[in-house]
This record gives sequence, structure tokens and C-alpha cells, in this order.
Amino acid sequence: MPKNSKVVKRDLDDEVIESVKDLLSNEDSPEDAFKKSELIVDVQEEKDTDAEDGSETDDERPAWNSKLQYILAQVGFSVGLGNVWRFPYLCQKNGGGAYLLPYLILLLVIGIPLFFLELSVGQRIRRGSIGVWNYISPKLGGIGFASCVVCYFVALYYNVIIGWTLFYFSQSFQQPLPWDQCPLVKNASHTYIEPECEKSSATTYYWYREALDITSSISESGGLNWKMTVCLLAAWVMVCLAMIKGIQSSGKIMYFSSLFPYVVLVCFLIRSLLLNGSIDGIRHMFTPKLEMMLEPKVWREAATQVFFALGLGFGGVIAFSSYNKRDNNCHFDAVLVSFINFITSVLATLVVFAVLGFKANIVNEKCISQNSEMILKFLKMGNISRDVIPHHINLSAVTVEDYHLVYDIIQKVKEEEFAVLHLNSCQIEDELNKAVQGTGLAFIAFTEAMTHFPASPFWSVMFFLMLINLGLGSMFGTIEGIITPIVDTFKVRKEILTVICCLLAFCIGLIFVQRSGNYFVTMFDDYSATLPLLIVVILENIAVSFVYGIDKFIEDLTDMLGFAPSRYYYYTWKYVSPLMLLTLLIASIVNMGLSPPGYNAWIEEKASEEFLSYPMWGMVVCFSLMALAILPVPVVFIIRRCNLIDDSSGNLASVTYKRGRVLKEPVNLEGDDASLIHGKIPSEMSSPNFGKNIYRKQSGSPTLDTAPNGRYGIGYLMADMPDMPESDL
Repeated sequence: MPKNSKVVKRDLDDEVIESVKDLLSNEDSPEDAFKKSELIVDVQEEKDTDAEDGSETDDERPAWNSKLQYILAQVGFSVGLGNVWRFPYLCQKNGGGAYLLPYLILLLVIGIPLFFLELSVGQRIRRGSIGVWNYISPKLGGIGFASCVVCYFVALYYNVIIGWTLFYFSQSFQQPLPWDQCPLVKNASHTYIEPECEKSSATTYYWYREALDITSSISESGGLNWKMTVCLLAAWVMVCLAMIKGIQSSGKIMYFSSLFPYVVLVCFLIRSLLLNGSIDGIRHMFTPKLEMMLEPKVWREAATQVFFALGLGFGGVIAFSSYNKRDNNCHFDAVLVSFINFITSVLATLVVFAVLGFKANIVNEKCISQNSEMILKFLKMGNISRDVIPHHINLSAVTVEDYHLVYDIIQKVKEEEFAVLHLNSCQIEDELNKAVQGTGLAFIAFTEAMTHFPASPFWSVMFFLMLINLGLGSMFGTIEGIITPIVDTFKVRKEILTVICCLLAFCIGLIFVQRSGNYFVTMFDDYSATLPLLIVVILENIAVSFVYGIDKFIEDLTDMLGFAPSRYYYYTWKYVSPLMLLTLLIASIVNMGLSPPGYNAWIEEKASEEFLSYPMWGMVVCFSLMALAILPVPVVFIIRRCNLIDDSSGNLASVTYKRGRVLKEPVNLEGDDASLIHGKIPSEMSSPNFGKNIYRKQSGSPTLDTAPNGRYGIGYLMADMPDMPESDL
């Protein structure tokens, strides 16, 4: 059997016939038509052909300059802001060091197998998410479209966070930092501290009032915040310029954006370990609360974090892997990137808790100083007898241990009257137990700690530059998950599509830079991605394991990798992952149902947060986001199942009509025993579109079957003939 498709051609001098009527009237007999056209017949091969074997499409498809560039791109996409401000919070909340065990177990059971699955299908089929799932199962082609919709929703608000970070970065080149002290208000008679700041803290006030200038509810728009609008524009310009040439431009930026955060994290860790109280923070983190491992909530949150940490379902993983050579060892890549992600999360947690330990130590010292002054007042007033205070203790310069000793003595002596004294125990653990995540960690707690660092502006610049790079790395993968499938499927110019995508996203993103924009960010974060992505990944798993067939998929992987994957993946893909994902989906729905939809609003008069429920229109938006994200799946299924679109059997184009020739493309026949290793894969053909049927003349029928290619969507006859040797052709 010849290795490549054989060509029988004769170039036509005639122009392409423009109308259907003319085409039919000038149609020759099947034999003459066959001679006058250039017909490329794809002969099924027993062995797969490498992408480098002269395929025109493969030559045109971009490729990574090196394996390192590709690994950095995947690491940059998977390692994002969540590793810095979400993982440490979950670790603190769910048992400290004990949380690492369920996380690691779920990483092995869910994370790595599903990450390996997405890498494999992207690398094998060499298409974005739309093309991949069209190829696997046309009726489930909506998975790819749903993935693009979710990516776009996430990109809308994720870049707003990068805009916030750009604002703080621009404000960090000052000494002292602008959030170091509460501002003073002057009037005709005297000067006083801003009441809102005095009731909260300098960093909290700066975040809510100076940066966001936030309103008291989501219903109060307050107009655009011009500072954040400019920062959002700058963020989208950065993303657009980096992505405009695809991986040719973003790949080079990955060297800096992926590696720089590690340099900063290591520097922060070394610096924070030299500060007082950092060891207390790390000890608090690694002290395991083993009893919490028995709580289902801990496992649910660990599974959710594993799921989102690796970027499953977004399409970015598939898009990046589609630019690989087909013989690349994607199994090694899956394991490597997954463990780099885990190690990064642990490193970031060490840094966060070391810095928070330092901050807690400062807060604790202030607490002891204030309460010692109160005790001295009580001694002068006679409320407490001087005899109960040990003589060696000097309350004017008391140590932590001595204060706790005095506190315990007073508590025992004044047992009945102790509550009236309003003394605080000043335990450092109480401060460390205050769970802080997300923007509260990055823009309030961490910024407050950095104000106490020597050379605080330098560390502030480094910290926010690190967050910018972490955010951009994830944004590159997210945008790639949108651009690549659309370019592959609809053959539009990547540069034009990228500009339109970013410009539209900026315009929609203006709702996030209103004064109430932070509440919309919370809404999108809670409702636009979690459930839709879970459903997308469940359908991906089902499509590969049950629709396409796990045995055929393992056979494809063996052919592609050169070795058979472990049977561990067979059982996880077929049994373990679908069951665990369904369980996680049900648990997430139940948790969402038990938690009233709402948000934490900043109340200016109280200078504190207060939980408010969404108004009715807000509830409609929340559920509309979830519905819109998953809507492409049933829509595409119904269209293709019921042939609602008259495109000849309801498929996307399978034949590309060009001047003087017909190009036959490989298609996935439902129920066919053919697998990905048989015949050329879509990456080696002219069109990225796939259908469920081959356009060909039915036996004994002279009629034409059409395909929506060419200027008017007209396809030519495909001769229905048995396999023929080259000499017969």
C-alpha cells in the first residue's frame, strides 16, 4: 500500500463555475468528470503518517521553537493567580498540612489523567478544541464551542484583575507607599484622620476607596472609574500585542512571564524567613489537623482546586499541545507540568504564610502594647492589685511570654469581673486563623505586610510585577483557547480575529470598571465557569472513553507515543474519573443550592463588608451565564441529530472545492471501526472542518451531493469505488 495519497490530476483551464445551475448544466459523465478534475483520494493506511511527511497543512501550522518553550507555555497557563491567593487560603482553611494529602491524591486520580487526555487529543488531531471534539464525535462538537464561551467569560474578568494589579504596580514607585498611612482630612478648624480609614485600616481603605472607589451595592453603578478603565485598556493592549502572532509572539514572552514569578517567589521566601514571626506562620501552615480530612467539604474543595489549577476544560491545554509534533511524549509533559503546578502552589503557600506570620507578629506586638497600657491604668485605678503581678515583669516593656503570664493570672483572680476589663489574649494564632483569599490577600493583607518591609517600594514593585506575569501567562492560554479553535475551523486571519476579540472584550469589560465593578467580577467568578467547566470535562471524558472508545484511544496513544500507556489510565478514564467528576458536579450543585447567591458589599458608613443577596436581575444574570456557557452542547447535538441545517446530512464541510479539483477530507464515521491512526488526520488536510459523512455518489445514482465549501458551498462528486492500486488509478 503506498504511503501517501495518490493524485490523478488534469488541470482545467476553465474558470470555476459560479452558479449551481451552470454547474449542473455543464456536468459531464462520471468518467469525464473524473478525468477533468483533480481528485485527491485519501487511501487508508495501516500505519500512521508523521506530521512532518510533507503535509502542506502541517508546514503551514505554527510549531513551538523548542520543547522548553512549550513546557513554559503550559506551566504559565496552569500556574496562575489561584496558586498564590487561592491555594494558601484552602490550605489554611482545610487543615493546614493535612490538606496537602487529599490534594495530592486527587491530583493523581483526576488531575494528571485528565490533563494527559487533553494533551493527547490536541497533539494527535492537531486542532483547537472545536476541531478536536468535532473529530471525536460530531454530535458532541458543542463541547468545543462551550469551551470557547467559558474561556471568553473568564478572560473578560480575569484581565480586569490584571488591570487592578497594573494600577498597584504603577503606584508602588513611591516612598512611603500610598497605602502605608491613613489620609488626613483638613477643615477650617483642625485636621483629623479619614473616618472610613480609621475604622478599617490603611490598606483596606486604599483598596476600596482609592483604587476601586466602590459603591455600597451592585445596583449602584456609580459610573466608570477612569483609573481602572485606563488600566484595563493597558491590560488588553498587552494581551493583544502578545497574542497577535499566536505562539510565534506569545511563545517568546513565555520565557520571561513563566520564569520571573519563580525568581520573585524565591526572593520573597528568603527575605521573609529573615523576618520576625515568619517561622510562626510556616509552623501554623504545616501543623496538620487530621480530623478535617474526614470532612467531605475538604475533598470537594481540593478536587475543585485540582480541576481549575491545571486549566482543564478551557481549551488552552488542547490549543497549546496542537502545535506539538505528533511523536512528542505528552505523558511526560502531563506529569511534569502537574507536579510543577503542585510544587509552585506549595512554594507560594510558604511565602504567603511566612509573610502573614511576620504581619501577625507585628499586629500581636501592637495588641500586647495596648493591653499592657490598659493593665497599668487598672493598677493605678486600683481595679487590679499590684500584688498579683509578678515583681520581675515590667509592663512598660513586656515580652510576649510575660504578657500571657500576666493575662492568665488576672483572668484567674478576676474571674467574675474579667469580661468588664476587655483585655485581649493577643495570641498570634488568632491573627493567622483569619482566612484571607483572593483580592483580600493580594491587595490588602500582603500589601499591609510589605509596608513593614525594609525598602518596601522595591518589594511592592516585585510582588505586583510577579502577579502581572502570572496573570498574563494564564491569559495567553485562555485567549489561545478561543483563537486557535476559531482559526482552525473558520480559516480567518489570526491577527484580525485577535484584535476583534480583544477590542470586544475591552468594551464588554467596561462593566467591571464601574465603581460597582468588583461585584460583577465576583458574580462572573462564581457562576460563569465552575459548573460549565465541570460539565465540559465530564463530556470530554465520556466522548473519549465511551463514544470514541477507550480501547481505540489507547491504541492511538500507543501508536503516537511509541509505547503503551499504563493500564492505570485505562481504568481512571473509563471508571474512576467519570464517577468522581459526576460526584464533584453533584456536590457543587448542592453547595450552590445551599449557599444563597450573593456578594460581600463594602459599606462606607460601617467601613466593613456586609453580605448582600443579588437583586432579581442579578439572579437572572447569574443563571444566564451558566446557561449560555453550556448551551452550545445541546444546540449542536440537536442540530446534528435532527439535521436541522440543510448542509447535506447536517455536517460541516467534508469536501473543499478549489479551482479545477476536489479535495477529499477524512471524516469520522459514527460507528465506524476506524480510529485516529487510520488515514490522515485532519491536520494533514486542506480544511479543518469535519463531518460525519463522506460526500460521495451513491451506488447507481448520478445525482450530486453538495458540501458548503467554495464560494457558493458547492461540492463535487466523490467516486464510490473500491480500493484500487496505484496502477489502476
